[in-house]
Amino acid sequence: MIIRKYLEKDWSRICEIHDLARLDELRSASLVDAFLPMEIAAESENLFEYDLFVAEYKGIVVGFIAYDEEEIAWLYVDLALYRIGVGRALVNTVTKASSRTFTIEVLKGNTPALEFYKSSGFTEVGVESGVMPGNEKYEVTVQVLCNAINA
Repeated sequence: MIIRKYLEKDWSRICEIHDLARLDELRSASLVDAFLPMEIAAESENLFEYDLFVAEYKGIVVGFIAYDEEEIAWLYVDLALYRIGVGRALVNTVTKASSRTFTIEVLKGNTPALEFYKSSGFTEVGVESGVMPGNEKYEVTVQVLCNAINA
């Protein structure tokens, strides 16, 4: 697996990955009605203001991560490739290359994501409630985690 910077040619593939994985994420939090496809979410949530990397396996993009100096804002993996190390490789690329502390917000009810981040060295530091970024008509509660190395 190769982790590399996002290229424009990756757009349609990350849209596919996002849309299916985001629905899975929202389903676990009982928020399916809040779904926005990537074409809308990327703009409303400022995807391209973040550093963006993709995981590529056998020439196919299988996941992506977007982050800035403080936050991992997006992490999505092809549903068919859950639990084989794609997400962990992306997170490790970001966290191991820096001495910074990163936060991540996990929707309440998304137990698989919460367990994944905890197993990736993050610890829960709080719970926050507010509106969903990019789709503000939905109220959400998130569990806030940060990478334990620097917590």
